[in-house]
Amino acid sequence: MQTKFIDKEIKYIGSQLAPHWIYKNFGIQGDAIVAFTGECDVKITEMVDIEDVINNEPIYSKLMLSFISEQFGVSLSEGVFRQRLLICIIKEMLEEKGVFVVRKGDDLIVDGGKLSVSIATKSTTSILIHTGLNIISEGAPVKASGLQSDLGISNIKEFAEKIMKRYSEELNDIVLASTKVRGV
Repeated sequence: MQTKFIDKEIKYIGSQLAPHWIYKNFGIQGDAIVAFTGECDVKITEMVDIEDVINNEPIYSKLMLSFISEQFGVSLSEGVFRQRLLICIIKEMLEEKGVFVVRKGDDLIVDGGKLSVSIATKSTTSILIHTGLNIISEGAPVKASGLQSDLGISNIKEFAEKIMKRYSEELNDIVLASTKVRGV
């Protein structure tokens, strides 16, 4: 899986969760995960999570670290497993920094504040995953925690690159692990 941190700020509005968005915008073909920072403002009309639509819960963050991954040849159930793997890797990395994190499904909670948003969905050609982590918590529509404002993580690019590297390595290792056993 290829990884890339995008240095320019991008406002995440939900439309980026689309097949071949990574390839069209950054020339990365195949399984990939990219990360970028910017405002996050997902209106109900762009929501993929039907539960959020029913509950009329749009997503907003003044500054968010967003990860978008596109993976091919994967079922929706496996895509959700891969989404949860990404969430668990983020949780582990925060715990390595001494942060106590509660995971509830695909949500990460720190000190009672929601740190993350995440969704996995299936397109006509691939699985798409968006995971966002608040960088600053101020201005969120719910009680939130932020990587920088509340957890003291200042080098967001380095943090994002380590997450993507670990995620890519884990997925590659899963493939290798499945090739070294004999059937019974």
